[in-house]
Amino acid sequence: MRRDLFFLVSTFILTASIFCSFAQNTPLYPYPSIQGSYNGEKAMYSPDPLVSYRWKNPKASDGLEIYRIEPVSVVSIIGTQTRQTGHNRIRVTGPCDLMFDFGQVNAAWFEFDSDDLDGDIEMSISEFNEPAVFNAGSQSPRKTAVPRRYGNTWRLELNDELYEGVRYAWIHIHSLNRPAVIQSPRLICQTKPANYEGSFSSNDTLLTRMWYTGAYTVKLNLLKDYFGAILMERSDRHSWTGDAHTSQAASMIAFGNYDFVRENLRYTSTQYNGIASYSLYWVLSLVDYYNYTADRAFLEEMLENACSKLETAYQHYGTNPELSFYGWDERLGAGFENPSNSETQNAYKMLSIRSWIEFSEVLDHAGYSLLRNQFKGYATEKIKQLRNDPEWMISLGIHAASDAVNAGFADAGERESIWQNAFTDRLQRMSYSPFNQYFIIRSMAAMDRYPEALSTIHDCWGGQLRYGATTFFEVYRSSWNQVSAPNDAPINNQCGYTSLAHPWSAGITNWLSEEILGIQPLEPGFTTFLVRPHLTATVNRVSGETPTLKGKIKASFDLLTGQHRLNVPHGTSATLCIPKAGMEIQRINFSDKSYRASHEDSQFVYFTNLSEGEYRIKVEYKGKLAQTEEEPLIYEYAQPKEDVITQGNWQERYGSSGYILFNYDSLTHKMVLPDFMDQPLFNKQGNIHWATNTSDVRALKEIDGTRSIGAFITRDPIPCDQTMTIDLPVETSNPYKVSLYFVDWDKTNRRSAIEIFDLKTKKLLAPVHMIRDYSEGKYVTYLFDRSVRIRINQVRGSNAAVSGIFFD
Repeated sequence: MRRDLFFLVSTFILTASIFCSFAQNTPLYPYPSIQGSYNGEKAMYSPDPLVSYRWKNPKASDGLEIYRIEPVSVVSIIGTQTRQTGHNRIRVTGPCDLMFDFGQVNAAWFEFDSDDLDGDIEMSISEFNEPAVFNAGSQSPRKTAVPRRYGNTWRLELNDELYEGVRYAWIHIHSLNRPAVIQSPRLICQTKPANYEGSFSSNDTLLTRMWYTGAYTVKLNLLKDYFGAILMERSDRHSWTGDAHTSQAASMIAFGNYDFVRENLRYTSTQYNGIASYSLYWVLSLVDYYNYTADRAFLEEMLENACSKLETAYQHYGTNPELSFYGWDERLGAGFENPSNSETQNAYKMLSIRSWIEFSEVLDHAGYSLLRNQFKGYATEKIKQLRNDPEWMISLGIHAASDAVNAGFADAGERESIWQNAFTDRLQRMSYSPFNQYFIIRSMAAMDRYPEALSTIHDCWGGQLRYGATTFFEVYRSSWNQVSAPNDAPINNQCGYTSLAHPWSAGITNWLSEEILGIQPLEPGFTTFLVRPHLTATVNRVSGETPTLKGKIKASFDLLTGQHRLNVPHGTSATLCIPKAGMEIQRINFSDKSYRASHEDSQFVYFTNLSEGEYRIKVEYKGKLAQTEEEPLIYEYAQPKEDVITQGNWQERYGSSGYILFNYDSLTHKMVLPDFMDQPLFNKQGNIHWATNTSDVRALKEIDGTRSIGAFITRDPIPCDQTMTIDLPVETSNPYKVSLYFVDWDKTNRRSAIEIFDLKTKKLLAPVHMIRDYSEGKYVTYLFDRSVRIRINQVRGSNAAVSGIFFD
C-alpha cells in the first residue's frame, strides 16, 4: 500500500486460522471441497497453507477442488467509518476502503457475506499491495469490478474461470445508504490434489524457503488437464510448452506426480507456441521424465514426435531461423522485440546439440541403436564444426555459454575459457527471467562453481523472497529491492504486466534437490542413483527426500556433527559421496558394518553399490570448512540525480550540447543533436502532444519564451507495450550527461522506471531507477561514457511518459 495514496487509519488483526475447511458443494461453487486431511509433515518455511494436507491417492485424472482461507489482517484506508465487531465481522457506517492481506498468493476468488449492505460497492484483487491492472485482451484488465450477489454472498467475478492470483483484496465502499456489517471476507481457493512427497531443508533457511516457494508456485498452477503457466488472467493463461520444462522438473521432485507430468507431455506434444526452442525444451522434458521413470512405453509413444522435433533443429542449424522468443533478457532480444539476434542463435545451436546428445543417451538405454547413432552423429558433426575455430566459445554471452556447458561436450580447457569469458561478473550472470537463470545455475554446477552458483541463487530467488514473494516472478532484477518496498507493484516491461506467480521460475526446486542435496538418477528410473551433496561453509547441513517410482530416497548430511544418513529404496542401488568441503576426513564409520570406499578425490569419498536399506554414517572431520570470498556486485553507473526545481525552464541548466523535445510541435520533435552522437533510435513508443503555447511552467520553454509540451508514452494497455526504448549511438568514450525530463501532465499518478544498457552488448549498466511523483516535472540525469540504450517502463498510472532528453 502506498502511503502517498492512502491514509492509514486503523488495522484489525484477524485471529481466525489461515485455513478453514470448506464443506459446501452447491451450485455457487464449481468444484467440490478438498477431500483429505492434515496428516503430513509440517514445513514451517513453506508458503502453502496445504503443505501438510494429504489426499489418499491423488492421480492425474483428479479434478480441481476448493478450500477457503481467511485474511491475516485488514486495514481501513480512505475513511474512518469502520470497526471490528466480532470474529470476522466489520461494521461500516460510511464510505471507506478495506484492504485484506491473505498472507500469500493464492489461486482464488474473493467474496464476503452481508445481509444489509446497500450502496455503491466495488471489489478488487491483486498479487501485490495495490489493485491490479493488466493488459487489453484480458476479460477484465482492471481487476476491480462491481461484485455479483448470490443471496447474501458478494463475489468478485473477473473471468469465466473465476480464479486469479490473489494475495491482497479490497472492498471499496464509495457510498452507503445505511450502516452495514461485512462478514467472513474470504478467498475460495482452487487446487489440484498433489501431496508433497519430496522435501528439502538446510541450515540456510533461505534455500529451504526457495525450495518450497518454487513447489508452491507450480502447485498453484496445476489445472485439471495440464500445467498452467500464469495465475493472473491477462489473455495468455494457457499452456506454454517451454515454460513447462522447469515446472515439470520441479513437480516431479516436489510431488512425485509422474502420471500428471506424463499427461502434460502428451498434452503439449503437438504444441510449441511458435517458439523454436520450446520444441527442444519439450524433448528435454521427455528426457527428464524418462530418466526419472524409465517409462519405455511412453517413450515409444512419443518417439516419432521427439525425433521430428530434433530433425527440425538439425535443419535449422546454421541457417539463423526465426526463433520468435528465447527469454525476456535484453541480451536475448527482450522477448519478442529482437529474438533472433546472434546470442539467441548461438544459444539455440547449443540447445540443439544438448538435445541431440541427451536424447541419444535415452535412446541408447531404450535400445534404439540406429536412432541413437543418428542423433549422436548430428551432435558430433556440429561440435566438430564449432571446433574448427579454436576460439568458438569467445563469442558466447552468458545464455549461449550456459547452453554450451549444459550440452556436456566442452572439455576442461573450453569450460575454463567459457567461465572467464562469460561468468566472472556476478551482475552479468543474472538473467532477467528466472526461467533462463535455471539454465545458468545448471551450467555453473556442471563447472563445479557451487559457491558462485549459490551467490547467484541468493541474488535471484533470494532477492524475490526479500521483496516479499510467496510465489516466484516472471521477471526480476535484484535492484528492484532498492527502489520498492516489499510487495509493492512490480515494474512492468517487455513481458507486459509482470506476473508474480509464474511457475517457469520454479526450476530452483529441482536444482536444490539435484545439486545441493545431490540426488540424481544414474540410470533411468533410479535403478542406480547418485547422492553427492555440495556443501560449503555457509551451507553446512542439508536433508531431504526425492520421490521415485521405487520409493523415496532420503538423505541428510551435517558437516558440523559429522552425522550423515541415507535410505536406499528396494530395487535400487546408490553411489554415496561423503563430502569433504575443504576438510580432511580421518574416519568414516557405518552403523551396521564396514564398507570399503571405492575411491576418493579432493572433494568426496565414494561408496558404490549400496543396496536397499538405511545407512547411518559417522564421519570424523579435521580442519575447517573451505571459505569462499563473496563476490562484489558492481554496476558501472550509479543511480542518477533528480531535479524537481527547474520544471520547464531548461535552457540555463540542460541541453548545452543538444536536446530532443518529444512531440513538441504537434507530433513533431524539436531536435538539436550533439556533434558526437549519431541519429538516436526510438522503439515501441506512442506519441502524444498535450499543449501548445501554454502558461503552465511544467511545459518546456522555447528561446522565444513560449511553452509547449508533448511526450513519448508507453502504449498501454497493448500487451508487451508497457515499455519503450531510446538508443543513443555515440562516437566518444568521453563522459557526457544525459537528462530525461518526465512530467505527469494530466496527473494520472504515473510511476515509471528506467533501465540502462550498453547499446552494443546489451549488458545492464545501472541499477533500476524509479521515478515517482512527477506530476510537477522531474529531470533525471545520468553520466555516460559510451553508446547506451535507455529503457523506460510503466509501473503504475495510465502509461510512462517522457517529454524531453538533454545532452551536456
